[in-house]
Amino acid sequence: MRLIIHGQQAFGKSVLERLVERGENVVAAYTAPDRGSRSDPLKEFAESLGLPVMQPLSFKTPEVVRQMQKLKADLCIMAYVTLFVPSAVLNTPRLGSIQYHPSLLPDHKGPSSINWPIIQGKTETGLSIFWPDDGLDTGPILLQKKVSIDPDDTLGSLYFNKLYPLGVDAMIEALDLVKAGNAPKIAQDPDAGSYESWCSKDDAEIDWNKPAGDVYNLIRGTNPQPGAWTTRNGNVIQIFDCRKSSRASGEPGEVVKLGETSFSIAALDGAIEVQRVRAGAAKISAGEYVEQEHLEPGNRFGS
Repeated sequence: MRLIIHGQQAFGKSVLERLVERGENVVAAYTAPDRGSRSDPLKEFAESLGLPVMQPLSFKTPEVVRQMQKLKADLCIMAYVTLFVPSAVLNTPRLGSIQYHPSLLPDHKGPSSINWPIIQGKTETGLSIFWPDDGLDTGPILLQKKVSIDPDDTLGSLYFNKLYPLGVDAMIEALDLVKAGNAPKIAQDPDAGSYESWCSKDDAEIDWNKPAGDVYNLIRGTNPQPGAWTTRNGNVIQIFDCRKSSRASGEPGEVVKLGETSFSIAALDGAIEVQRVRAGAAKISAGEYVEQEHLEPGNRFGS
């Protein structure tokens, strides 16, 4: 079977590595346009294999269709794709295209599908391999895998420890189903699930008047990107590693405790024990921040 790999970053590279290890016939790689001087990991690996690498600025052109037709591919495997790909391109390979999405579709369609389940306090999410169409993550489901969201999972741990390795395996499992001729195409209910857009800086602002559990979920669901943030004396501070405390005697946003390596800020019904922050260019420990800023109990955040 002649395969196209379409993806980017470490996940795309890992999928290509697995395909090569299995001796699959990968005929070309598509990846995102270059940004700055850094080359995409998938691009670098594909070039090291001598594969043709294509980086169209848009897939909405007849040139892309003609280019892909020349490859005479049977299937396109989409491993972390951020540009919109229309059906004219998706259906150019003989059997079409399959795509990885890190949520249990139809829940959490959209580009920040790992952030939102954590922020919303969910205890389970997963991944879907589906047949993309002209909608946004709306195509028929091929297979799905569930994972737990543990109480202390962050965006980073959920992705790198669970959804990333399981996703690489799932892409290969889906390929095998396609090759065997029995890959499902289970239509999504258009009235079910949810769609959320990018989890942006505006979404990541901490409201200390909310319950501590909600604040904690926001911080871990945006760690490391885009980074939950608050203000002190008009200056922005991002909060990354932290723990949730059950009790606090201060007003929301007030520093209620200082430790050697942390400090605690009161929320509505508890507190957040802050362990790592960014108040400038680099992340530093909460202890360093206390020293640098001469932080004291009673100081306020969120103002």
